[in-house]
Amino acid sequence: MHDILDDALRTWQSGDVAAVATVVRTFDSAPRPVGASMLVGSDGAVAGSVSGGCVEGAVYELAQDVMRTGAPVLTRYGVSDDDAFAVGLTCGGTLDVFVEVLTRQTFPEFEALVADVRANVPVAMATVVAHADPERLGRRIVVGESGTRGSLGSERADAAVADDAKGLLAAGRSAVLTYGPDGQRRGEGMDVFVSSHAPPPRMLVFGAIDFAAAVAQQGAFLGYRVTVCDARAVFATPQRFPAAEQVVVAWPHDYLSAQFAAGEVDERTVVCVLTHDPKFDVPLLEVALRIPSLAFVGAMGSRRTHDDRMARLRASGLTETELTRLASPIGLDLGARTPQETAVSIAAEIIAHRWGGTGEPLRARDGRIHHDATEAVSTDKYDAV
Repeated sequence: MHDILDDALRTWQSGDVAAVATVVRTFDSAPRPVGASMLVGSDGAVAGSVSGGCVEGAVYELAQDVMRTGAPVLTRYGVSDDDAFAVGLTCGGTLDVFVEVLTRQTFPEFEALVADVRANVPVAMATVVAHADPERLGRRIVVGESGTRGSLGSERADAAVADDAKGLLAAGRSAVLTYGPDGQRRGEGMDVFVSSHAPPPRMLVFGAIDFAAAVAQQGAFLGYRVTVCDARAVFATPQRFPAAEQVVVAWPHDYLSAQFAAGEVDERTVVCVLTHDPKFDVPLLEVALRIPSLAFVGAMGSRRTHDDRMARLRASGLTETELTRLASPIGLDLGARTPQETAVSIAAEIIAHRWGGTGEPLRARDGRIHHDATEAVSTDKYDAV
């Protein structure tokens, strides 16, 4: 929903009406991820996308109907054997789209939700997208640090869904959860889409060199909050790293240790060590590789630098299991030469690691193009989704 927030808030504040279509489930090679949204205004203007063009026309017509009737609708789009190109997804995927009306009356908590998202305050929105009782459709609660706002129709449902929404929010995941009609943990009858709006993940870039500026730019482009850290104040300046949200002058291992102790790194945080100087990167990697929750740890360097680094890390007491978490030399083999090309290769490895990609050309592989996330949430409730 992030790409339509500004347009949606303007509509909400003006007292006008709009329809919001949101992807709540995807199957196979769906073109847009869960949470992708499209806004259709009362004047017919459109913002955002749910499929990159495949079914936008059909969703637009449905949104117009929903604005006329006021009744939310959950519908599925996929390839039809009889008419694959009329409404279906030519990519072969399938997606469920929930379309609802957005007004001050239907979503009184919307302005506060937007304020939390913009302030990087973790917040989740849980919406009933399927229920036998049409009065329950579209009811929602907003779950954040300050508590729960709104209601799904009963205290039992509110309590169950709020608890599970907190778990999804902590993991940075959005998903449809299934309950009994009144929020029973076992059973079916109510589907609730939990849209998590967690702060963007962090990318910590260590080493204030020219490659770091290019990596910071790639990281920001991918949606990371980028921090560049170096102990040398003459190099670690905001002017040299305009894409970074923060530039820190500190010894890298001290900074990472302090961030970990303060709870400022999590399972989505990626670490890129670009110093290729043992007095910086060896103490830093000793800390990083002992933080099992980090999503990715990579280090730049030649083959000789890598071998020397590995020997030093083993001598410092790191285990082979801990060392297997290190991506070194960092980056995929793209034949990169310039800092910008190297940054693309590093970003490509981070993406491949996140989604389980191989880095091979797609033409050399069979099967699905899109991968599921490799991270798993160890909660039975979510694994069943």
